[in-house]
Amino acid sequence: MFDSGIIAFAFIGLISFASQWLAWRVKLPAILFLLASGLLIGPVTQQFNPDALFGDLLFPLISLAVAIILFEGSLTLDLKEIRSQKGVVQRLITTGAGITWAVVAVATHYLFGLSWELSILFGALTVVTGPTVIVPMLRTVRPNADVGNILRWEGILIDPLGALLVVVVYEFIVAQGQAQGAVSGMLAFVEIIASGTVLGLTAGWILGFILKRRWVPEYLENMATLTMVFLSFSVANMLAHESGLLAVTLMGMWLANQKDIRIGEILNFKEHLTVLLISGLFIILAARLTLDDLIALGWMPFALLAIMQFVARPLSVWVSAIGSTLSWQEKSLLSWIAPRGIVAAAVSALFAIKLEQSGETEAAILVPLTFSVIFGTVVLQSATSRMMARWLGVAEPPPNGFLIVGANNIARTIALELKKNKVDVLLTDSNWDNIRAARMDGLRTFYGNPVSEYAEQRLDLVGLGKLLGLSPERSINTVAGMRFGNEFGQHNIFALRTSVDARLSEMHIDGEEHRGQYLFSEDLTYSKFSSMLAQGAELHSTRLSSEFTWNDFQQQNGKDAIPLFAITPEGKVITSKIGSNFEPRNDWKVISLFTPALIAANDQGGSRAS
Repeated sequence: MFDSGIIAFAFIGLISFASQWLAWRVKLPAILFLLASGLLIGPVTQQFNPDALFGDLLFPLISLAVAIILFEGSLTLDLKEIRSQKGVVQRLITTGAGITWAVVAVATHYLFGLSWELSILFGALTVVTGPTVIVPMLRTVRPNADVGNILRWEGILIDPLGALLVVVVYEFIVAQGQAQGAVSGMLAFVEIIASGTVLGLTAGWILGFILKRRWVPEYLENMATLTMVFLSFSVANMLAHESGLLAVTLMGMWLANQKDIRIGEILNFKEHLTVLLISGLFIILAARLTLDDLIALGWMPFALLAIMQFVARPLSVWVSAIGSTLSWQEKSLLSWIAPRGIVAAAVSALFAIKLEQSGETEAAILVPLTFSVIFGTVVLQSATSRMMARWLGVAEPPPNGFLIVGANNIARTIALELKKNKVDVLLTDSNWDNIRAARMDGLRTFYGNPVSEYAEQRLDLVGLGKLLGLSPERSINTVAGMRFGNEFGQHNIFALRTSVDARLSEMHIDGEEHRGQYLFSEDLTYSKFSSMLAQGAELHSTRLSSEFTWNDFQQQNGKDAIPLFAITPEGKVITSKIGSNFEPRNDWKVISLFTPALIAANDQGGSRAS
């Protein structure tokens, strides 16, 4: 079925999209569905044979794809984020990795009867956790900031180090019959570290120099970056085999920590490209397996998985966390989460073939065993980590809260009513009088510009997932919408229309993708909202029921009650916006702006629908 290159690429793209979409719907890492799809079209139905389709190009393509994935991950490594737990990460990727390596090597030797050389090689492969599975899992688990940052940094930094360990062990294996075997391995290690470091930092400096001086137009920045990644990776590998992974990782870290370089657009492009590459790689590598290889492993992979989960990982974490400020709950969650990912799969496939070609027939077991570990760790940890994080009390609250731009009277009034309904809010403003008034009302605040570098380092977004632009300055709302659009998702960015917005024609108004969706109703601008509050308008919450439905509410209050939000029984907040169909259901709460006339009428009648 997939014997044609064009058809194969088309179907791999379709299967990748379907797997990613299904993962998004069921809130599980996409690797589960990607691996299952690869096994289905490969060893199960034998409709796809990557080796026959790609030939000698297969492993160069895999190597370049892994390089891009590592580079994209390293672009997120801002050194400021990890200062509080830097020691833990350093020990996890050194001492902790050594513990995992040793435990897994011993277990593999005695469980599978492999030679010590191949057991040590497999132990080196399994120290790699990997950002390709860590990041999707973190989105689902949502641990607190310390745990999340440690796992993310460990996953990205351990990838090239794990690859380096495998290279060193490989050098020892092929040189074991030589008198200078140990010396050869150590020289290979030093050569790899030196080449990768020099090439990576040099490439990062050159690209940063070019970007700072605007020598490349914006529309070519992504192309220039991708070209430099390929160039540094290939040149580093040419100088010292397998040093390219370290080179691209250091290149990304260098760019991520330069103040004068804007990497937002580059990071967005690389994120999209990485999703595509990860999806395709997992399907292709899984399709290369055979059912006979997997069945031949028997029950032993389950024993190995148990040793990795309950011995190797906890031991490495607790030793690495000695002297840290981590609580026992945080250490326990770190001990539970260590899924293996794409680098382990790609590197195991690459070196298994090399070893088989050099006469190591036992090396054929490395690929199916690696995939068994990947699948086992991802399935087990994906199914249990969120529950464990909640049980341990180290999970972030659901991101139902609002970051409110502005702490003026409108913002404070809305924030107080949301807070009454147990919705988390954070108001940010550069006007001290507004901030002081909000604090007097007992509201959580941030004094400063929400898009400043200061805010980037100190703005606490835990539990927040939506933005309300309630500043009278439309430019502030627009800039904040652009800044937090990627963080929260563009569908969670809202702004209150100002008088200027209402006068601008379609030709001059900011696009929705920049300023967000307009709030509430066409005629409720900032000035009108403020005027109504000054005249005595109030916000009230009304619970709907089968006896008092949304239709009843509308008939009773008419246009004198302007709906702003609805809150479901689960605590999810639905925002009323222009052009949307706002239809609250029974058992929901509706937060509305009651006009002074309606308030007076209700007071005279001795009742209020709130």
